[in-house]
Amino acid sequence: MKYLLIFLLAVCLPALGFAQGVVLDKEQLLEDVSILSADSMEGRRSGTAGNRKAQAYIARRFRQIGLKSYKPRYRHSFKLQQAPAGAAPGANLVGYIPGKSEKVIVVSAHYDHVGKRNGSIYNGADDNASGVGALLAAAAWFKTHKPAHTLVFVAFDAEEAGLQGAAAFLQHPPFPRQHILLNVNMDMLSINSKGELYASGSYHTPALKPFLQQVAARPHARLVVGHDLPEQGHDDWTEQSDHFQFHRRNIPFVYFGVEDHAHYHKPTDDFANIHPDFYADAAALVIDFIAAIDAQAGNLKHK
Repeated sequence: MKYLLIFLLAVCLPALGFAQGVVLDKEQLLEDVSILSADSMEGRRSGTAGNRKAQAYIARRFRQIGLKSYKPRYRHSFKLQQAPAGAAPGANLVGYIPGKSEKVIVVSAHYDHVGKRNGSIYNGADDNASGVGALLAAAAWFKTHKPAHTLVFVAFDAEEAGLQGAAAFLQHPPFPRQHILLNVNMDMLSINSKGELYASGSYHTPALKPFLQQVAARPHARLVVGHDLPEQGHDDWTEQSDHFQFHRRNIPFVYFGVEDHAHYHKPTDDFANIHPDFYADAAALVIDFIAAIDAQAGNLKHK
């Protein structure tokens, strides 16, 4: 391991109690997912008109919440690689809440999906309108509960096209890259019949594991730590979403997601098929963790 996460253990129990008091706006959470996964967004494929509609919606929600911006309209453009002719540039949406520290926790979720195929719209309600909905819920909660660290909320583009948005963000971050303590990435949070939300990444940064284990279960969702062991092959999720771009730059991450289901990358990944109670509790678990780690995390140090 190249890094050791130092925690201020003296405040551990009070901070965890604070984190478990998180209450989110379930109605707004579901509305965000419903809008982002509507047919009018045309599957949100990078470079398309539907993707630009999703950008506009997310930027509007960032403004409503009151996030600060580094660039006008929160939009950080980048060139899409291997894009079809006539495709618009890619764009990450980036907003932030300043903390007492210049150290940064990046909270992320990709908003793009795979668009249209063979006459069907792939709406991507779980993948990954659900992650963006939770991102917006987290931003709204922290806007009224000032964080200790600066929280940067990023809706990544072009995850489905090779994690391009995350790579572009880290190549040209709007603040010194060395300020990043942790990436909290969300990708598929809303469909699981067993009430299990996985938290992946503590294998690579073991000091994170006790804090994940202490996030209390909700009535409809609980955290399960795993899916990050090299010997697991495809079931090792380390490289499977935007957090990998942080990992390959030696930045710790926690990836929250569900296991694959029957609607994954299918035209049936619609809002009607998400599990609302599970999803609301899953999103709350992520915010619980962010609140706890924000209150307790110190600095990342080389071993």
